[in-house]
Amino acid sequence: MLNQVIPEFELPSTSGKIFKLSDPHGKFLILYFYPKDSTPGCTTQGIQFRDHHAAFADAGCEIVGISRDSLKSHENFKAKFSFPFELLSDSEEVACSLFGVIKMKNMYGKQVRGIERSTFVLDKNHVVLREWRGVKVDGHAREVLDFINTL
Repeated sequence: MLNQVIPEFELPSTSGKIFKLSDPHGKFLILYFYPKDSTPGCTTQGIQFRDHHAAFADAGCEIVGISRDSLKSHENFKAKFSFPFELLSDSEEVACSLFGVIKMKNMYGKQVRGIERSTFVLDKNHVVLREWRGVKVDGHAREVLDFINTL
């Protein structure tokens, strides 16, 4: 996906908003896809992006988290951990399909279809500058910030 332009899409977002890919004018956009609200890995990932949020903002970035969970689930997750960024509900897998993050995964010995934890950095023209797939949570937000600081 590197150097590809991502087409416009819209998804329902926390705070009663509709997110449009074209909304963050003149900013880098970090889209992180995660499997499920309020699970240990996804909570840690969100907390790490939250804890680095000010540094991302200073670098001209907007962060958005995306999963297939409902908006109600997202609102509870966001409030519980004070996430300063929006979470998008992709229940129909619009963005998941665009980014190719739906995979077959093993869960408790069963094959299940789910989101592969992935992060993408887009420039102001929606071009993918960097992608991480099969993300290991610990230290990932810092790694993304280090990349942003090279731009």
